[in-house]
Amino acid sequence: MADDVIRMYGAPWCTDCKRAKKFFGEHRVRYEFVDVDDDPVGLRIVEDANQGKRIIPTIFFPDGSRLVEPTDAELATKLGLQTRPACPYYDLVILGGGPAGLAAAVYGASEGLRTVIVERDAPGGQAGLSSRIENYLGFPSGLSGADLTRRAVTQAKRFGADILSQQAVGLQAEGPYRITTLQDGARLSSHVVLIATGVQWRKLNVPGADRLTGAGIYYGAGAFEAASCRDEDVYIIGGANSAGQAAMNFAGHARRVIMLVRGESLSDSMSRYLIDETARMPNIEVQYGVQMVEAHGADRLEAISIRCDKTGVVDKIPATSVFVFIGAQPGTDWLDGVVARDARGFILTGPDLFVNGARPKGWTLERDPALLETNLPGVFAVGDVRHGSVKRVASGVGEGSIAIQFV
Repeated sequence: MADDVIRMYGAPWCTDCKRAKKFFGEHRVRYEFVDVDDDPVGLRIVEDANQGKRIIPTIFFPDGSRLVEPTDAELATKLGLQTRPACPYYDLVILGGGPAGLAAAVYGASEGLRTVIVERDAPGGQAGLSSRIENYLGFPSGLSGADLTRRAVTQAKRFGADILSQQAVGLQAEGPYRITTLQDGARLSSHVVLIATGVQWRKLNVPGADRLTGAGIYYGAGAFEAASCRDEDVYIIGGANSAGQAAMNFAGHARRVIMLVRGESLSDSMSRYLIDETARMPNIEVQYGVQMVEAHGADRLEAISIRCDKTGVVDKIPATSVFVFIGAQPGTDWLDGVVARDARGFILTGPDLFVNGARPKGWTLERDPALLETNLPGVFAVGDVRHGSVKRVASGVGEGSIAIQFV
């Protein structure tokens, strides 16, 4: 192995190892993985580093240091990512680093606003994990979500935007300022906050799913997951564009890719070009009118039960890798009582705030809320987290861009 490469010692079934792999993959960090279950020398290295204990992941860095079971924050600090704000005050704080947030950062910083993105994971959001986006304007051959993210991050930084590897946990108004509280207790003061936190995959509500999440059941998928499933049978749950893009990505590595779709067709949820592409792949199989009803296994996924909705018959089949792309949840519980949301948690903005023609309760300004503004003046919402938004990359980029004019 090369001496200038990060080495991670772990096991494929280890949840913390998967998380660290995901972190490195999203941040495009080169590393080598050593499976201690198959490598006695690697196991001995881990035990020597941990007083005889088998603790994974144990990660060695080229400077001779190591981290044992590190958190994402510890990894971010080690890699030199910005985890603390450069200054306590910004003109514009953007919560979320997906396409909408990155677009807002580019346009905001280019207009001279002191701008910071607060993003818990790597910039790019769900779109950043897409293996190929083929219907984005200006890229006739398509581009990967990672490539789009890299370009956008470079552009935003060139205009002077900061990107903070942190998570927002609180938001409040203090006079003319909007105060964002971060997970480590730091507070960011700004005139304007733009919420672009996107959505999260809805969890599988079936027996065994929670216990085996990270050990055979995964939500979303990037390039590194596909490469790790070489010659396997991979199951994908979902029938929208993200599921189709993942299926195409896995098809280049896995023996078979089986899509489990509750509906009777893909036409209502997937773009035509993706339907045609998946149909042309000989190792992609689509099963309609079925759903997974149970996950089986002790420490890692060993099998799944699938029910046919028409017949009610349940089949138990061997499976080691299931990737879930079902529904979307906005993850806005932390904003309860701060901004108005619909019954599903999506943030209400602009005209959607009016009830029987009346402005939202507590609104004291003489003007109406702006198109993308929440019921809290100076706080905007764009992209997938916003009620009524179109769940497409181009739409998120558009909303993030035009929001700056209201800012």
